[in-house]
Amino acid sequence: MTSSILVIDVGTSGLRAAIVRPDASVDALHYRSFRPTTPAPGLVEFDATEMARLVLEVAHLALAQGGPVSGVGITTQRASTIIWDRNTGVPIGPGLGWQDLRTVIECIMAKAEHGLALAPNQTATKAAWLLKTYVGDAAAIAERAHDLCIGTVDSWIAWTLSGGTLHVTDHSNAAVTGLLDPTSDPQITWHERACSVLGIPVSMLPSLVPSSGVIGLASALPGSPPIAAIAGDQQASLMGQSCVRANMAKCTFGTGGMMNLCLDDAQPASSLRTVHGTFPIIAWSRQQKDSTPSVTWGAEAIMLSAGTNIDWLREDMGLISTPEESHTIAAQCDSSEGVFYVPALLGLGTPHWDYGARGALLGLTRGSNRSHVVRSVLEGIAHRGADLLESIEADYPLSQVQELRIDGGMSTNPTFVQALADSTGRPVSVSPVAEATTLGAAYLAGLAVGTWSDLSDIEALWTPKSSVEPRSHFDRASIRGQWKEAVTRAAGWITELSSLDF
Repeated sequence: MTSSILVIDVGTSGLRAAIVRPDASVDALHYRSFRPTTPAPGLVEFDATEMARLVLEVAHLALAQGGPVSGVGITTQRASTIIWDRNTGVPIGPGLGWQDLRTVIECIMAKAEHGLALAPNQTATKAAWLLKTYVGDAAAIAERAHDLCIGTVDSWIAWTLSGGTLHVTDHSNAAVTGLLDPTSDPQITWHERACSVLGIPVSMLPSLVPSSGVIGLASALPGSPPIAAIAGDQQASLMGQSCVRANMAKCTFGTGGMMNLCLDDAQPASSLRTVHGTFPIIAWSRQQKDSTPSVTWGAEAIMLSAGTNIDWLREDMGLISTPEESHTIAAQCDSSEGVFYVPALLGLGTPHWDYGARGALLGLTRGSNRSHVVRSVLEGIAHRGADLLESIEADYPLSQVQELRIDGGMSTNPTFVQALADSTGRPVSVSPVAEATTLGAAYLAGLAVGTWSDLSDIEALWTPKSSVEPRSHFDRASIRGQWKEAVTRAAGWITELSSLDF
C-alpha cells in the first residue's frame, strides 16, 4: 500500500499537481499557467470551468507518472469566489479573484450601516455581488436558495474531484471569507447575521470540515483516492515549512508577501484586525477520534506587493531582463549607498493599512546607478518583511520568533535573503521547495491517512535549502530608523484612498 499523497495546488497565476513521498520529496509535478483576466482596472476574474479542466488534466498526469496514492490534499488561493448551479455544475458567472476590488463601496456601506468589518479581498461581498448580478433581487435569490453553491476555490476543486458530491470548505479557508466569525464557533456555524445583511442564503454555503481528515472520495480520479485535506495557501505554507509549534513563523514572498505565526489552541479575543495591523487566523484544524475538530490558531501580517516590484523593474523600468538578474545586478555594489525604495505600488498593508501610499525612491545622488536602485528594491521588500515581523511580535508579545522560514519565488534570491536577515535581525532559513504550499497540503492529508503519525514527524522533516545569519556589521537600528522615515514620505499620497479603512 502506497503512502504517497497527491496534491492539487491552485495559486493566483497557475496551478499544479504533484506526488509527495513519505520522505517529503516532490515527484511527478505538472504545472499549468492560469492567469486571471482584468477586464477593467480593479476587476479580477477567472474562468472556473477552465480551472476545473486544468486541475483534472494535471491530476491525471501526476497520477499516471507517480501514482497510486493513499490520499489527496487540496490547497488553493483564498477568498476567490465562485457560484455554480448545484444540478448542472455550471458557474453562473465568472469567478472573482481575491484581488478584485469591485465591492469597495459595499464594504464601506456594510461597516457604516451594519457595523460589519469586511474587506473587498474577502469572499463575503464578492458572493453578494455575484448573486445580485447573475440571479437578481432578494426574491429571485431566495427562490434558488437550494439550487446554487457558493464556494471559494477549494470548494470548487473538491466539488470537481468528487464528481459533484462534495460541497465543503475547511476552517482555514472559511475563516478568511468574512462570513465566519472564528471567535464564535468556527467548527459548526457560519455568521448568520453577516449572511442576512448581505442577502446570502446560508444554504448555499459549503459544509465546514477539518483541514486534515478524510471527507470523501476523489471519484473523478483513477482509483478514487480519499480527499484527506483542504487548506488555504498561506496556512499550507506554514505547515509545509514545519512551523507546527507556537512562536514558529514563516513568510511567503510571491506576488505579495504573507507572514504567518503559529500560535496554539486558545481562541483569540477578537477576529478583527489588531492594533498593529495583523489578523488572527485558523492555521488548521484536525479531525479527532470523536469526530470533533481540534483547531490550531495563528496570526497573519500582509505585504501588498513583493515580487510585483521585481516585475516592475523588469517589465516597466527595463533595469533587469529576468527576475534572477536582480541578484546579479544588486551584487555589483556592497550597499545601496543611502538609496531607499518603499515597495508601495499597491499601497501599504501591515501595519499601516494605507491604500493611498505609493512607491517611493529616496536618497538618490548623482552617484546613484542601476545597481543601487535594484539593490534598494530588494532591500525595501526585506524591510517590509521586518515590518511584518515587528507587527506580529507587538500584537503577540509572548511570541518571540527565533528563526524566520521563507518560501516563494523571492526566496531563491541570495541578495534578498541576506537583506531580510539583516533587517529582521533573525536567522533566515529557505524552504527546500519554492512553493511550500504543496508540502503543507501533503502533510495535512498524510496525517489523516497515516503517512505521518503526528506533528513531531512533520517537524522532523524540515531540511532547509540554506540558512543565512544577520551580518554583524549591519547597523540595524540606524538603517531601520531611516527606513521608517522613508515610509512616512510614501504614506498618504492619494488622500481619498488613504482614508479607506476596512
